[in-house]
Amino acid sequence: MTATNGEPAAGADATNDRRAPHQGATGAAGNDTVAAVVRQWRTVHPDLDTRPMEVIGRINRCAALLQQAEDAPLRRAGLSRPEFDLLGALRRTGHELTPGDVARETFSSGAAVTKRLKQLTERGLVERRVDARDRRVAHVRLTDAGRDLVDGILPEQLAYETAVLSVLAPEGQGELAGLLAELLSRLEGLSGALRA
Repeated sequence: MTATNGEPAAGADATNDRRAPHQGATGAAGNDTVAAVVRQWRTVHPDLDTRPMEVIGRINRCAALLQQAEDAPLRRAGLSRPEFDLLGALRRTGHELTPGDVARETFSSGAAVTKRLKQLTERGLVERRVDARDRRVAHVRLTDAGRDLVDGILPEQLAYETAVLSVLAPEGQGELAGLLAELLSRLEGLSGALRA
């Protein structure tokens, strides 16, 4: 994998990268904020291999900037990203979920799900049903208004995300998606092994 200038890009196969560890690859993105942080660390600790920062730091920075943007279409609908994720989980699974199911589907804590469900129930977007056999268990589903909201906003949200990613060529988006999928799969596997 190479950057646009023909140099190996961050994350390139270490066996093919003969540079000294302190000369990590920044490629075309060498002028972003993470590159500046990496340069500062190299001044303080020139013996350390800072290449992991170039990947993890940029993932974290991109996530922070995307969260700061607050997803314009969602904001106009009065929804936060976590609330939309909750509604989306109910819509895409197509059936009732327990709060525990929702927490797993949205990678959220039980307390956060409880708070969001309360707010969305008050807005008439979801409704809860107590299990007939076990009153300690609740089942959650979208109301018609919730389903209409998700179906109405999803195309607009996808168009917004497409615009955000338009700075990358389609083949670059595909490559990035593949690399992130591989990383996520490995991390999820490690997480499962740690819980076992």
